[in-house]
This record gives sequence, structure tokens and C-alpha cells, in this order.
Amino acid sequence: MSMKKYLAEFFGTLILIMLGTASVVIAKGNVLTIAFAFGLAVTISAYSFGAISGGHFNPAVTTAMLINRKIDAKDALGYIIAQFLGATAGSAFVLYFVKSMGLASNALGQTDFTKISPFTALIVEILATFLFVTIILLVTSDRFGNPDLAGLVIGLALAMLIVFAINLTGASLNPARSFGPAIFAGGSALKHFWVYLIAPEIGAVLAAFCARFFEE
Repeated sequence: MSMKKYLAEFFGTLILIMLGTASVVIAKGNVLTIAFAFGLAVTISAYSFGAISGGHFNPAVTTAMLINRKIDAKDALGYIIAQFLGATAGSAFVLYFVKSMGLASNALGQTDFTKISPFTALIVEILATFLFVTIILLVTSDRFGNPDLAGLVIGLALAMLIVFAINLTGASLNPARSFGPAIFAGGSALKHFWVYLIAPEIGAVLAAFCARFFEE
């Protein structure tokens, strides 16, 4: 059963990253298009694979679930590996299609910050991830959750938080989302990946304790 969970996380993350970043570099969407592409992608993945794995598709979400004992350490590690692999595969497909169209292969919808300092970028990503993961934990909780609407709420939350953060940091909220494009695009996105690794994890830890407070 664990392998099915890991595959669900792999495919769910692949869909999220491929559809989301394709809306940036292939469809060349505006802010709302990009935001709702990511939001709808996570909603689709949640309703398709959520019943199998819980629908994390994000190492930060898995970290919060681990802290709140919704998943054990072995599965958490398997989920995170699957998420990074799924993000890498999703970005590899986008790279292939970008090259096929004759577009620049170093523009893959990667996250980066050019107008703010690393410290401010950390604050943005911590805040956005904290809000996002708190919403996830509460809408899926045994006490306050709404399983029928959870996927929709999570997708809308992601979309609106992307609108908030996209012109600041590219709106990652997810270490795997930043990792996939960065390893192929290289450059500043790869250099700044540490921000997108550390900040969402800090936000997730804070969210775990915040949700635990509300559930007590």
C-alpha cells in the first residue's frame, strides 16, 4: 500500500508542477491565469489521488502532517522523495516542450526574487506557506474539516496566495515546486533555492502548531 501512496504523491506533484509552470512559459498567462492554473492543478490532484495518499504534493505539507502525527516518519520520507521526483519529472516534460517550441530552455517557470532581499523573500514564503498549510490542516482535520470541499478550498487558497506572492518571490510555498524548474534552469533560481527550501518548512512547522492549538 505504501508504494501506491508514494506513486500518488509522485503523479499528483507532477501534475501540479507541469500544469502550473506550463501556464507560465507555454501559455504565457497573466497573474490570474498562473494562479488558477496552480490552484486547479492541486484541486485536480487532490480529488484524484487524495483518497490514496492524503494529497500532500508538497514537502512542507508532509512536514506539518508528520509533526501533528497524521503520518509516520517512514511514509513522510517516502512522500518527500516522491514529491521531489514528481516535480523533477514535471519540469522535465516542460523543458522538452519548451525546447520543441524553440523557446529559451532557461525559462521554466522557476521561482526567484529580483526586487527584494533574501530576508524579505524568506518572510514572504514563510507567511504564505504558514497560511496555506494552516488552511490545509484545518479543512482536513477530523474536528473542523470538510472532506467534500477540502480540495476546492485548498486550490482556491493556493491560487489567492500565489496572487499575493508571485511578484515578490514567484510564490513557491513548496520546496518541490521550486526544485524541479531550478535544477534544469540553473542560474539565480538554483542559487536562491535555499530560500524556497527553508522558508516553506519554517512556515509548515508554525502551521502545525497553530492548527494543533485550534484543535485542542
